[in-house]
Amino acid sequence: MAGVAVLGATGMVGQRLVAMLRDHPLFELKALCASDRSAGRTYAEAAPWRLEGEDADWVADWRVRECRPEALPDDVDIVLSALPTNEAKAMEPVFAEAGLVVVSNAGAYRQDPRVPLIIPEINPDHLVMTATQPWAGALITNPNCCAVPLAMALAPLHAAFGVEAACVSTWQAVSGAGYPGESAWDMVGNVHPHPGDEEDKLGVEPQKILGAPGAPAAFVTSARCVRVNTADGHLVSAQLHLRGNPSPEQVLEALRDFTPRGPALPSSPKPLLYLSDRRDRPAPRFDAGRGGGMTVTIGRVERCAVMGVKLYALAHNTVRGAAGAALANAELWTLQSR
Repeated sequence: MAGVAVLGATGMVGQRLVAMLRDHPLFELKALCASDRSAGRTYAEAAPWRLEGEDADWVADWRVRECRPEALPDDVDIVLSALPTNEAKAMEPVFAEAGLVVVSNAGAYRQDPRVPLIIPEINPDHLVMTATQPWAGALITNPNCCAVPLAMALAPLHAAFGVEAACVSTWQAVSGAGYPGESAWDMVGNVHPHPGDEEDKLGVEPQKILGAPGAPAAFVTSARCVRVNTADGHLVSAQLHLRGNPSPEQVLEALRDFTPRGPALPSSPKPLLYLSDRRDRPAPRFDAGRGGGMTVTIGRVERCAVMGVKLYALAHNTVRGAAGAALANAELWTLQSR
């Protein structure tokens, strides 16, 4: 089994990673790392458990380590990074240069031309980009939490028809802001336009995923992102212009016929894409947890009078859109490098 460390282990995504690593068939958790204010404290002291279900009693008395390669045990092979973007930009290459495989959930290196942006069931071949990286180890990234369901919904359609343009709106859960996250004053009885750079990410990340390694796909995306008062699950609406103007029935057929690429992964669900025929779905409360949070639910595939076709896609933002995405990429690396 490969030894794994988690960077940013005290945050929401870090806690998700800790939960998902328990009894993992490929990985053994060896170290929990976080900021200087947490280092030296027990994990229970540094990270009050914020997730549903069982707490992290199995690592509660572990001492949190500093985010430095020399602070890790010798038997760590892979580093799963849940660091904030600024810290990730500074630290992730340091770990890669130390010979470790770094799988990052942060946005710092997603658009770096040397670094693959991977959804393992969609573009596992992009792992080849690590062969020319300048580090002794490797750096791999997973996409933004809304780019994940969008790219996964687009992948079968881009393969079958070709995507030419997309207009996208998102309704994003508060867990995407971490803990303590959004102010109650902002969120109770309210929605508000996302203050970050989510719209910019949706304009470039799906193209990098759906193109060839080092050659992004050529379609354009216009996005608007909104934070809403739900706990988990990002809902994406996409109006699509597809080559040949296929009917909704043809689009549904392409989605149903899609076969995930790459090796079978422990974290990859069956089905990868769940197609709902209900007019009131997908919905965060009912669909975000499908497939252990790793399935993307797609619904309301219909004719669009402006773009040609429209649909909804939903994913659990801190599982498929974050911790689970990073874990699946680590699984891909491990299985492909054997």
